[in-house]
Amino acid sequence: MRNIDFKFFKGNVLNEYNKIKKNDGTPFKVYSPFWRNAEQFYLERLPDKISKVKKCKKINTLFKNQIKSEEILPKSDWYKKFEKYWVPSEQKAHENLDNFVNKSILNYGVDRDFPSIKGTSLLSPYIRNGQINVGDIWQKCKKLKSNNVSIKKYTNEIGWREFSHSLINYFPQMLKGNLRKEFDKFPWVNNSKFLNAWKKGMTGYPIVDAGMRELYETGWMHNRIRMVVGSFLVKHLRINWKEGEKHFRNCLLDFNEANNVAQWQWVAGCGADAAPYFRIFNPILQGEKFDKQGDYVKKWVPELSKVPPKFIHKPWEMEKKYQEAINTIIGSNYPMPIVIHEKARADALSAFQSIKKKISHQ
Repeated sequence: MRNIDFKFFKGNVLNEYNKIKKNDGTPFKVYSPFWRNAEQFYLERLPDKISKVKKCKKINTLFKNQIKSEEILPKSDWYKKFEKYWVPSEQKAHENLDNFVNKSILNYGVDRDFPSIKGTSLLSPYIRNGQINVGDIWQKCKKLKSNNVSIKKYTNEIGWREFSHSLINYFPQMLKGNLRKEFDKFPWVNNSKFLNAWKKGMTGYPIVDAGMRELYETGWMHNRIRMVVGSFLVKHLRINWKEGEKHFRNCLLDFNEANNVAQWQWVAGCGADAAPYFRIFNPILQGEKFDKQGDYVKKWVPELSKVPPKFIHKPWEMEKKYQEAINTIIGSNYPMPIVIHEKARADALSAFQSIKKKISHQ
């Protein structure tokens, strides 16, 4: 066999990770300069050359010992419920992209924070499973030729994905531990009761519980809510981010090792260009700001469907007689908060101060 045209194709990224470095040859640890360089490199790159296979000495086939589908399919049909939410095909991926670009992207900068409306592209499971390429998404967005800030914010999300892949390749230790080593001394709490309550969406904080139930039901969670539930686990409960990373890995249809590890370390404050640990989301205020009427909460936490908007994110503050009137008893029909926000916040800040002291005494 001779003269067979072929190309090398990179994985589902815009650039190979080793192409994007600082001028001194070291890797970036901060997102903004990384993405500025990565986007420029992508724009200026030369197209891949076509090479030829001049001679094939040995013919290999990959189809001698095929795995039978029944050998790898799950033994139970737990996956059936996902058919209500996802159509896993390349055609559907491109339909979703077209609909998002034509109808929603110009409002993405605002709408993306509100989980009760369809303000995001919902493309992450398709990217993860190879049904659409990030290069196609980027090109489609750039064809709009608009200075609308929402388009830039959306393509920046591709940038964060690229940044995450760069990080785990340059710093593979992130896959098993903290990038910032001072967090190796952080006093995490080992509390299986609280961890299970978080996983099941039974923490007593409606916006957190709605997110965790959405995840288990659909295999996906709104990005704003991912930050809220992540912050709650590592700061309110002070449970190691690795437990959250493991649970997301087991549940997410859009699971991507680089994204998952980098985002959990970002939330926990121990990663690259991370949110500081002392930035602690208030789950009540997050709910009131981004789910004011409680539409998202009531969809995923139906036992709170009769609670008025005033109390939907703090139902324990309703008078007992009102709880009885709407047949929603907090502590019975729905749990009381497993931790008190103000105390949990204070304990988290105290724990963070303890590692700062240990560092200063080294």
